[in-house]
Amino acid sequence: MLSAHEIATLMLVKDAPERMDVDRMELWALRELQLVEMEPPEAGLPMARVTPRGDAVLRAIARVH
Repeated sequence: MLSAHEIATLMLVKDAPERMDVDRMELWALRELQLVEMEPPEAGLPMARVTPRGDAVLRAIARVH
């Protein structure tokens, strides 16, 4: 089960990945669950992006609400 912080982090990665601090603890937990992956850096820091599995989780959360 995802914590509220992990859900919020997943939503932030989906909507504003450029604003995400790649060192957040929640982001690492989401990576372990294969909900988020890191894109190689083009210039500077790597950027997180939601995987298809993470997108499915977000869609399921949206259906519940």
